[in-house]
Amino acid sequence: MKRKATDSSVASKSKRPKEAIPDYCDVEPRRDAQEGIIWPAPEKAMDEAREFLRKCASAQQKTLIVPDKDADGLDAGVIIHRTLTALGLSPSLIDVHLVKKGTNIHDAEERILMQAKNPKFVIVVDQGSRSGPPVVDNKDVQSLIIDHHLSDEFPQNATVVSACHYPPVATSALLTYEICKPLHPDVASKCGYLCAMGTHGDLGTTLKWKPPFPDMAETFRMYSKKTINDAVSLINAPRRTAKFDVFSAWEALLHAKDPKEILSNKRLLDARAEINEEVERQTHTPPKFSKDGKIAVLRIHSAAQVHPVIATRWAGHLQSKALEIVMVANSGYIPGMVNFSCRIARCARNRDPPVNIISSLKAVADLDTTDLVQRMGESFARGHKEASGGIVPAAEFEELMALMKVGEKPDPALGEAAKVKKNTTPQKNNLMNYFAKG
Repeated sequence: MKRKATDSSVASKSKRPKEAIPDYCDVEPRRDAQEGIIWPAPEKAMDEAREFLRKCASAQQKTLIVPDKDADGLDAGVIIHRTLTALGLSPSLIDVHLVKKGTNIHDAEERILMQAKNPKFVIVVDQGSRSGPPVVDNKDVQSLIIDHHLSDEFPQNATVVSACHYPPVATSALLTYEICKPLHPDVASKCGYLCAMGTHGDLGTTLKWKPPFPDMAETFRMYSKKTINDAVSLINAPRRTAKFDVFSAWEALLHAKDPKEILSNKRLLDARAEINEEVERQTHTPPKFSKDGKIAVLRIHSAAQVHPVIATRWAGHLQSKALEIVMVANSGYIPGMVNFSCRIARCARNRDPPVNIISSLKAVADLDTTDLVQRMGESFARGHKEASGGIVPAAEFEELMALMKVGEKPDPALGEAAKVKKNTTPQKNNLMNYFAKG
């Protein structure tokens, strides 16, 4: 039986090439008047932070490290701990404060708890920044803030070093590593893997370490990227559980000599299994879209912090010409509140002008003619332009959804709704095992 001749017009059609997505480091850095690259933060701020750490070590006084709960914040905190001990500060003088579930360092309760530990120096890492009173209510306490979240406002009387305006924006662990590396020769050898873990925790496993990021070849010769990434997923797991067990992750990082030790930690392994099961249970929620098609919203109800993971997974699979942002809103994490995480949809990562989640969320809120912005509070639209979120009262969140016109039929001119690749839910992949700040 003869085969039918192939239609030459069909055969000649090539597959539509995939749109190239630039690597994280493929951005133009800011430069000073002499055309020198300003990275990861202004040198003056970096030097002030180094002087603060030297002074802290030499003073031999009680020091409090206040890291954020995720891999980036915890790794940065351990880098500081190891740097201070290398500089001679007794480990018995170093304490850690881990904020409670649903709170932040600016809350009155947390400020009281920090002050109760009677520190002389406080080092806050990766907590996000806003204006306000000093970190603690004691004029004799000196504070250092190391951060990369978008902000131009900080607590009063603090020494501040922020990477947020200096692309490619360094993670807090990477910024901390670059601050601490010149302070002692042991930092590079003993903290390189911590820098890699924190950076992969925020920026993902496919990150290419291109300049101005440091050359981490030696670190990856000692520890494979798989080992680093598996350790990240384990460190991130306990804080995502309903128990919010950040302390177990901190202790595991602090006492491990290398990332391989983390991989066998039973508490971390149990937490990851628990979270993987909850992610799989919650991720099948179908999305609804804003009327303009720019925002996809998935609603879940879980006591676990799985909303950032699910947002990341769906952001890689939903696609349309209009879609820009994927939002996962969790009404079960804190009673009476909605915690939500937003990620830029993969199909929108190369848009011109670039998608800015914080600006987009604030633009929606500004459509309100009452006092919605004030009622949502300071925890609305925090984080990064590419990965933002917030914690707002449930009633106010419903008002926000109404302003977005979520679920309303789009105008015909907007074109077709977002499509999902063949599967009805995102395929399983390693993203669920390690990624993203809430």
